[in-house]
Amino acid sequence: MFRTTRLVTALAAAALVLAGCGSSDSEPEIASHGAYNDADVAFATQMIPHHAQALAMVDLTHGRPLDPPVQEIVQQILDAQTPEIETMAGWLDDWGRKVPATMNDHMHADEGGMAGMDSDSDTPGMMTADEMAGLESASDAEFQDMWLEMMVRHHEGAIEMAKTESQDGKFPAALDLADSIATSQAKEIGTMKALLAR
Repeated sequence: MFRTTRLVTALAAAALVLAGCGSSDSEPEIASHGAYNDADVAFATQMIPHHAQALAMVDLTHGRPLDPPVQEIVQQILDAQTPEIETMAGWLDDWGRKVPATMNDHMHADEGGMAGMDSDSDTPGMMTADEMAGLESASDAEFQDMWLEMMVRHHEGAIEMAKTESQDGKFPAALDLADSIATSQAKEIGTMKALLAR
């Protein structure tokens, strides 16, 4: 089973890096990484809180009785999305853009339940605060299927965002990440739907 402390540690480390990574050079170090556009900024800005909510859902599995294949999905999400948040936050910092506060909110989610994890109505696939609270309070008998159903919707939203980036984005690394997200999460959706159908 995964350790939620790995998630908190990773996000805390990313926050510390971002706090001290402002460049003293007058010219931003963007050219070596490729040009970017507003679609790239929107992709990173929306995907960070979207990933953070997925990781909050991962946190909610701690201590719950899960079937081994579901535990594998949980671990895959943790392993993939934690470094992706760090990567996208780094892009925004390089571009002189604001890193969504939700990243820090998630690090302190244990201090206030799901506070700070409210849905952004403009971000596809985000759960509402009521849905997150419902998942948190679900019985053990209800939890696994509810979690899978919600994560399928969440992944579908991420794929929609990734497709938009693939169509409209310009930054090479963001385009690569969008392709990776669309491919990996489509595969996970297939696995989760199969688990729900058992």
